[in-house]
Amino acid sequence: MASIQRRRGPNVVGIWGLIQPFADGLKALIKELIIPYQVNRFLFILAPCITFVLSLLNWGIIPFSYTEVIADLNYGLLYLYALSSLAVYGIILAGWVSNSKYPFLGALRSAAQMISYEVSIGLIFVIIALCTHSLNLIDIVYTQDTNQAWFVVTLFPIAGIFLISIVAETNRAPFDLPEAEAEIVAGYNLEYSSIIFAFFFYRRVW
Repeated sequence: MASIQRRRGPNVVGIWGLIQPFADGLKALIKELIIPYQVNRFLFILAPCITFVLSLLNWGIIPFSYTEVIADLNYGLLYLYALSSLAVYGIILAGWVSNSKYPFLGALRSAAQMISYEVSIGLIFVIIALCTHSLNLIDIVYTQDTNQAWFVVTLFPIAGIFLISIVAETNRAPFDLPEAEAEIVAGYNLEYSSIIFAFFFYRRVW
């Protein structure tokens, strides 16, 4: 992007800019934590922690192969869906506890979008469970391995719907209207700074 626009971009930190993500993380960690006046400090810090912890808990059941996983749960797909759905509470809480109407309106927009696309994700999870006769993620991986074809091939139209749904669920472009990064007001995370601001964006990475 920087080369196209003929400007110095983040390609100067390390070789080919490979150290830039670590520099951004360090900058977020050491920046001053600003808590607005007349907010509930506990809830203000709790909101991003909820989304961050829920995202971390999801990693525990993601299988590396059909034999290697941190936690092998029989209802892993249901667990994954439940924890992903709970993340909306952290966003609503962040918008409400900021004690400002702009983050609150941004939280409502984001919550409406997340809940809408969770319906389609849930239906796709049901289809996957019917194809594998299991809610266990290890069984799902094993079924794809023994069938000699991934579900992205055999269920290609559904894979497209799933891709659109997860992009919208994590508020990535072009579904990033709730965060409104191109506008003056940035949505539910407007009053946040430093590392607790970065906690919200870990949910998008996951």
